[in-house]
Parts: sequence; structure tokens; C-alpha cells
Amino acid sequence: MEKWTSLVRMRQLSLRALRVIWHISTVIVAGLIFATSAEAGARHARLSSDLTAHLNSASNAPIEVIVSGSQEKIARIAQRHGLQVKQVMSSGAVFSVSKEGLNHLAEDVEIDSLSANGVVRADTVLTTDVTGASAAWAGQIESLGPVNGSGIGVAVIDSGIANHPALDKRVIASVDFTEATGSGYDLYGHGTHVAGIIAARSYNNTKLDGTDSGMAPAAHLINLKVLDANGAGAVANVVEAVDWATAHRQQFGIRIINMSLGTAATQSYKDDPICQAVERAAKAGIVVVASAGNFGQTAEGKLIFGAITSPGISPFAITVGALRTQGTADPGDDEVAPWSSKGPTAIDHIVKPDLVAPGSKIVSTISKDSALANQFPDRFLDGPGARDYYSMSGTSMAAAVVSGAAALLLDAASDLTPLQAKIALQASADFMPAAGLFGSGAGALDLANVEDLGPIFEITGSTGYALPSTVSTALGPSIRVAADTLIWGETLIWGETLIWGETLIWGETLIWGETLIWGEGDTLIWGEGDTLIWGEGDTLIWGETLIWGETLIWGE
Repeated sequence: MEKWTSLVRMRQLSLRALRVIWHISTVIVAGLIFATSAEAGARHARLSSDLTAHLNSASNAPIEVIVSGSQEKIARIAQRHGLQVKQVMSSGAVFSVSKEGLNHLAEDVEIDSLSANGVVRADTVLTTDVTGASAAWAGQIESLGPVNGSGIGVAVIDSGIANHPALDKRVIASVDFTEATGSGYDLYGHGTHVAGIIAARSYNNTKLDGTDSGMAPAAHLINLKVLDANGAGAVANVVEAVDWATAHRQQFGIRIINMSLGTAATQSYKDDPICQAVERAAKAGIVVVASAGNFGQTAEGKLIFGAITSPGISPFAITVGALRTQGTADPGDDEVAPWSSKGPTAIDHIVKPDLVAPGSKIVSTISKDSALANQFPDRFLDGPGARDYYSMSGTSMAAAVVSGAAALLLDAASDLTPLQAKIALQASADFMPAAGLFGSGAGALDLANVEDLGPIFEITGSTGYALPSTVSTALGPSIRVAADTLIWGETLIWGETLIWGETLIWGETLIWGETLIWGEGDTLIWGEGDTLIWGEGDTLIWGETLIWGETLIWGE
């Protein structure tokens, strides 16, 4: 606790005073009402947008559908509709159904939502000095170190991990959910690159610039392969991998899950099967880090907003966008990569990403016989050969950087909850006003600022609630609450007045009222009328039509 108390000394931010005003009159908690059999014909389950598109298309091909629930529930549904289970999942099952079968499932009284078993792809388009990792290893960040990720397990849900000298003895378990090789070996190359960013360890006393070590060189890795040799995989397999990591978290010391992959956001995070698995993992105490996606601009260079991929749309995940560091250690020339996906999330309108980290031209480990290495041999910095180092760009790389940073935090304070780790990373980030809230979230990862952290909550008025002791010691001054209502947990509700420093951070769910004032000159009016005014001359009209300055394309 002493180490955590030191960790959470919040820096006094003087550059900006961001004021956020919420007017909340009532909060209604509605119970889930189950339809009776007599009502079955009048109800219809929520469908992901790709299922809706399939129903409206001319195609008569069957489609794979994920149904969530217990195995008893799945057995009843299968018997009732005469279906065969194509894949058993710990959280449900996959069925292959016709259009008619899909409609029948949607009308079933036991089914609230249906999701397509879509395709998940690697999000590919570090320097440890820029992020503060090398300072943490050396013990130069007083509140953290020295730390190197020792004892922290990171589950890498990706294309597998190949043999590499810098990853020797880093991987303690491998599970192949694709059944392609049965060994978890990386045929694509992406997972090995991600693993190296997180936990590669230097060897032979040699150093190649930027590749000497990963962010947390003493962390151990759990290899959960879900992507094939083309960097693609099924949603159901990703869900199974997340649930496997959750179930085996104590056996393998899994504290972090890295998900440098994504699929189109076709439904609310509340119905999305991967996001549901992420929520289960976070509630079990695992920090889940996800890439934001690489859909921030069109081929013509026009900016796209609202294109965060799943599971990055989950409020239970730490969603990471990508920085271009220009190859220097000076943060003054950093910029958010234009292709990095921007928020808010398309369906739930959650502010994402949560922060950004280096993700452009990142050098890390790879296998010379992988598909990426063969397709782009010019990206080798050393190799192909015994020492294979390779340059890649993408929010995949940025997510891996943050997973490594989270391992350093957990090494310093093993009792951190996922929410506390998220807050520590966001509160120490350097806000990037040019990128804005939807481009960079809380800002650029900077572990060096952790030493300036302090209590996040300073209660200046009556809360009306007895806050848990962990709030006052673990979360406590960058928020001053002068209101009568504050609830932290799955739902965060602020009262009338909230004053923040540079960044706004919340829990899983944020409910706000009519007016949000953000930074100098930036006004967000959110409520009746749904009008967002951002910066000078930029107007966002929220709803079916979105208008932002001169150029804005809303993600599909």
C-alpha cells in the first residue's frame, strides 16, 4: 500500500483547467424483463449490423452466428430450432443458420442479442526512452522502481509467437485456438513482433537501436493463438482465448491481456461477444489492453471519426491509438498517426481511445519464415538470420507498448485493480491538444510522469455516499468534486460540478447531463439537442448526421 500511495500522487496540472459540468436530474435503473412465450412473436433480438445487412442482402448463403449463454440454454435453443452446434464456447456456441433460421433465432424468447462470427484481423499498418520504460528499469522514477515487469504475466492474443533468442524463456504457455498447427507457432509474424515489444530481452551483450529490450523485459508471456497465417481469425476463437486467460489467470500469473487486433464495431459493447469477454476478464482483475484500429483516414487523406474497432469499443479495455515519434526522444515533435482510429465509438458514443503510444516504425522481433517477413523483406533491420528484427507500424504496436507499461506499474504495485492501472496510465499521459480528445484520449503515454501522481479524488463537498477506502488512497486529486453525488464502479455518475486538470478519465460508464465544458475554447454541449462544438469553427451535430469542421467521415 505504501508503494501504491507513492504511485498515486497526482501532479498539479497548471497548463489548463478543464471544467466539466453535468446536470443530472434522475437516473433510472431498469430491470431486465423477460418475455413470456405468449410475447415471443412480438419481440426481436438485437442484431449486429452485419447480420442485419445479411438479412437485407440477396445472398442465400448460411451465416455463422454466435449465441451467448449456458450450455443448458444452448442445448434448448439447438433442440427448439433443429440446429447443430458448430463450435462450443465456454460462453455460448456458434450456429450456422439460413436467413429463415436467423429470423427464427431472433424471435426466440431466450435470446436477447445475436452476433455474427465475423473476422478479426491484426491491427498492423518504441522506443523505451520515449515512454519512460528505461528510466523505470534504472529506478529513476521514484514512485515505481526499479521495475522490469518481473512476475507479471501478459497473455498475447494474436497470431502466435515464434522462436527468437530475445524471447527465449519468455513464453511459459501456448494454446492454439485456430488448430492450424496445434503449437501456437506464429506463421504470420505479427504476434512475435507484439510479444517482443512487450517482453523481449537483450542477449549476447549486443544492442540494436530500439530493440535491446521490450517494455517489460522480465515479464512472462502466455501465447494464445487466434490468427492464422494471413493475420485473420474468427470472433468465437478470440472470445474463447479471453475466457481461457481469465480462467487460468492464477495458474499462469496472468495480469494483463494484450489484444492487438480488431473487428468492425457492428453492435453495442453490451452485446458484442468479444467485449463481453473483456468485461469478464476486467472484473476478474485482468488489465485488458486493445488497439484502437487503423481506420483514421481515407485513402485520399480525409479524417474519419467513429471508427474504433472491437474490442477497443469496450469501456472495460484500455484502448490505445498510435503516435509518430519522428524517431526522436523529444515529445515536442510527436503527433498522432493520421491512420490511427479516432473516437467516439460508433454505436455507444464512448470517448476513445483512452491514450496513445508509439506505434509508427516500431522495431521488434520477428521470424524470418513468417508471412509478413516474406512479403515485406525490406522492413528487416537485422536479418533475416539468427537475429531477426523488423519494423512495423500500427495501433497493434502501440497497444503492446501500453501492455508493457502496465506490467511495469503492476510490478511496482501488485494490488492495482484494472481501473486503477487505467487511471494511472491516463493521468500521467501528456495531453495532446492538437489531436483532441477523440484523437488521443488522455494523451501520450509517459511513465516519467507517474512520479507526479497523487490522489485523484479530493472531495470538497458532501458525496452522499461512503466512498470505499481504496478510492481515497488509490484514486484520489485530480478530480475535485463539489457536488452531492459521486458513484465509482461500473457506473460513474457525477453531480453538478466536476473540475479536472488536463485530462478527463472515467470508469466503465459515464452518464452526463446537458453541458460539458472542455479546455480553453472547446465547448461540448451534450444532451438535449445533441450538439457538439469543438474548438474554433468546428461544429459537430450528433445523431444520424455528423458534421465536423470542413472534413469529417463517420465510421461505418
